[in-house]
Amino acid sequence: MMTNIIPTTEPFLYPGNRTGCVLVHGITATPKEMSYLGAYLAEQGYSVVGVRLAGHATDPADLRRVRYRDWLASVEDGWNLLKEGTDRIFLVGLSMGGALVLTQAARLPVAGVVAMSTPYQVEAHGYKRLLLPFTGLLRYLMPYQKKGQANWFNKAAYQQRVAYEVGVTNGYHELKSLLAEMRAGLPEITAPVRLIHSKDDDYVLPYNMQKIYDRLSTTDKEMCYVEKAEHVITEDGDREKVFALVAEFIERVSGA
Repeated sequence: MMTNIIPTTEPFLYPGNRTGCVLVHGITATPKEMSYLGAYLAEQGYSVVGVRLAGHATDPADLRRVRYRDWLASVEDGWNLLKEGTDRIFLVGLSMGGALVLTQAARLPVAGVVAMSTPYQVEAHGYKRLLLPFTGLLRYLMPYQKKGQANWFNKAAYQQRVAYEVGVTNGYHELKSLLAEMRAGLPEITAPVRLIHSKDDDYVLPYNMQKIYDRLSTTDKEMCYVEKAEHVITEDGDREKVFALVAEFIERVSGA
């Protein structure tokens, strides 16, 4: 059977109780990086949707054509899939997925938000820092970027990871616009928020979590650190600890 979506990276749905969870992956990644968390939450009885963001899990060329509002629509699709069969919906995102769920939390009636490894702004290191202001032009002149080797703590998990093997300049250009909209919306979020970040994340540095926390006006907000995990904390390191932090937050807020 011929399919456009890379095998093992399909969106997923676990029917459950009246509490729903929409799980959102990061840039150039796939729903697979949220699949272990999704299965864990389903075991707790929750209804879970893992969305596939537009332009992802197919071919890097597809990511060249999308805009950040297409990603926001993908999250809204997940919310719509759950809203008729649930009483409350939580948004849970990783990396850019965290930025997407925070942005949507300022717009949609959600019960709570979990944002993990989330950037406050786009950053780059070395000479790439000089190129950041020009991503709008570079997406045409240099559409793809070679990715470096990630230094995961769980080497076996890294070998099983499925994501685009190249960075897509248009994606990072759209990410800049998304993060600007996220920052503007943070003071508008009234739902409870839990932020989770690894102290060992060298891709999105941990201080980003503090910046997001400081701009949130909701009175129910908290920061949680984990250790010995790289950026993708839903797959690397002690991911079970991350899963427990997510589930505990959902249980607490649902009970309240």
